[in-house]
Amino acid sequence: MRVGEQGALYHDVSEAEARRELDRLLADPRFHGTDRAKNILKYVAEKGFEGETEGVKAYAIALDVLNRTSRFDANADPIVRIEVSRLRGALTNYYEAFGAELDISVHLPIGRYVAVFSRCPGHLVSAAHAVADDRRRGHLAGDGAQLAGISSRHQWNRLHVATAGTAALLVLAAGAAGVVFFTNAPEVTVRPAIAVAMSSADETRSAEATMTRDYLVTAISRFRTLSISSQTAVQTGSLSQSLRPAPGSAYVIDMKYYADTDDRTVWWQIVEAHGGGVLKSGIEKVPVDGRSEAAVRDEMVSVLAKRFASTRGVINNLEIHDDASGNALGNSCVLKAEYELDEGGRTGIQAAANCLEQTVALLPNNSDALALLSRVLVAAKGADPETTPFDRALSLANHAVSLDPSSDRAHVALMMAQFYRGSTDAAIAAGNRALSLNPNNPEVLSKLAGVLYSSGYQGAAVSLAEDAARNVDSVPRDARIVLALDAYDRGDYSNASLLAEQVNCSDFVVRAIRAASLGELSSPDAPGRLAYLRTMLPDYETSLRIWMERRRYPTSIIASIERGLTKAARIVAPDKVAEVENSTVH
Repeated sequence: MRVGEQGALYHDVSEAEARRELDRLLADPRFHGTDRAKNILKYVAEKGFEGETEGVKAYAIALDVLNRTSRFDANADPIVRIEVSRLRGALTNYYEAFGAELDISVHLPIGRYVAVFSRCPGHLVSAAHAVADDRRRGHLAGDGAQLAGISSRHQWNRLHVATAGTAALLVLAAGAAGVVFFTNAPEVTVRPAIAVAMSSADETRSAEATMTRDYLVTAISRFRTLSISSQTAVQTGSLSQSLRPAPGSAYVIDMKYYADTDDRTVWWQIVEAHGGGVLKSGIEKVPVDGRSEAAVRDEMVSVLAKRFASTRGVINNLEIHDDASGNALGNSCVLKAEYELDEGGRTGIQAAANCLEQTVALLPNNSDALALLSRVLVAAKGADPETTPFDRALSLANHAVSLDPSSDRAHVALMMAQFYRGSTDAAIAAGNRALSLNPNNPEVLSKLAGVLYSSGYQGAAVSLAEDAARNVDSVPRDARIVLALDAYDRGDYSNASLLAEQVNCSDFVVRAIRAASLGELSSPDAPGRLAYLRTMLPDYETSLRIWMERRRYPTSIIASIERGLTKAARIVAPDKVAEVENSTVH
C-alpha cells in the first residue's frame, strides 16, 4: 500500500484510475448500495484524494453527509457505524459477484473511514481475496486450502484440516460439556462454488438476458449460502468444457433466456462442474401483464435466486444429501441445522447443536456456524427460561453479526435470540435488517413473520408469511404456522386444518392447531389428532399454555386453541362409537 501524489490510498493505482473506478462504481446499477452509502463512499474517497490519508472522522461524516447537527455524539448515536457497515456489505457483495471482470476495486478497511483502491491483477485476485476473506472469517482452516492452482473464486468443498500427530483436540465452546478427540482429521465442508451462465434464444434480447444474469448473481450473493465464481467466460453463453471450475463441490447454473410478448421464460439446469452431469433442470415463467421490463426482471430474479440459493433450494438440497458419512463439520452442519430448525424435531436439533459446537471449536470465526449455533441452543430447550442459555445465544449471534454484518443468517439469529430473551423491539429491528439485506430469502420472511405475529402485528406478519410462501418448493414452517393461526383466528377452521396438515414437522403448536381446528369443525378425526398431541404433551390441558407463552404467542390465540381442544376432547372417536353400539346390541 502506498500514498499517491494527491494523498489518496492506492495500491499500484493512479489517482485518475481511482477516480474513474469510483465514478464507474457509483453509476453501475448492479451496485446496490443505498443513497446514503454511495454518498459516504464518495465523500470518504474525495477526502482521500484531497490528502486525508489517515481517514475521515465519524463526526465529519455525520455532519457533512448524514445531516446531523453539531451536537452529534458518535458514542450515543451509532448512525455512522451502521451506515458504513452497510456500505462495506454492499461493496463486499458487489466485488464478490463482479470483481473478476474488473481491473480496480475499492474497499473501506475496518477501523478507519478511508477508501482504499487496489488493482486486480487478472482474475486470480478475486480468488485470493475470497480465500483470504474466508480465512479471516473462519470459513477455511488456516492450512486447509492453497491459493496455487485456483483459477477462479471456487473453494474446495471438502477440507481435511491439518492436525499435529495422529489426534486433534477440540475444546468445545463455553457452556458445552466435555472434550472431543479425533483420531482422524475431521472433514470440514464449505459453501459450494457456482458459476452462472445465461444466453439468449434471441440475439436481439442478449442485453436483456445479460442484465437479468447480472441481477441474479447479486441476488444469489445475498443469500450467503453459495460462493460465486466470477469467471468472465461464463457471464454469457452456454456451458462448455472450458468453463468447468477448480476441483471441489462446484456447480454451473446454465440458463437460456426467452422473451415473448406475454411473458419472460428462463430454462435452467444445474450441472455438476467436474463430471458434467445434469443434476436438476426446470423452467421459470413470469408474465408481463403490462408491467415494466424492470418489474418483470425483478420478479424473475427473485424466483430464480430462491430456487437456486435458499436453504431448501436446489443446490443446498444437493449438498445436504451429499454428506454420505453424516459426520462432516462446517457448511454441512449449518445446512443440517437450518433443515432441523424448520422441521422442529428436538432430536435432530440436538444433533445439529453437537455438530455446530465442534465446528465453532474448530472455526471460531465462522459467522454461519455461530449464527446457527445461537438458534439451535434456544430451540433445543424450547426457549425454557430455566434451562435455555439465552446469554450465550445472544453473544454468539452478536459475534456472528460483527464478523459478517451483511449476513442475513447472522441477523436472523440475533432476532431470535433477542425475541426469546424478551427484547421485542430489538428483535424486530434485527429482523428488518435481515430483510433489507436479503428481501428474497423465504427463511428471513418466515422467521420475521413469526416474531411479528407473536408481537401483536398480525397484519404485517400474514403479509410476510404469504410472501415467504410464494414461488418456493417448500414453504418454511413459521410461515405456514402464521397462516394457519391467522385462518384459525378468523374462524376459517377448515383452512386452518389444511394449512396445519401441510406442515411436515413434529412441532407441538402444529399438532395443537390440527386438533383444535377439527374440534371446532366437530370432525370425527379430532380425537385422533388430539391423541397425537398427547404423545408430545401428555398433560397438554395444563402445559400447552405454558409452552405457547414461552414462544410468546398472543394470549387470545392460546385461549382460542384451548377452547378448540376442549371441543375435540368431547368428540367420541368412530371406533369408540362402534364399541358402544356393539355393546348395546349384545
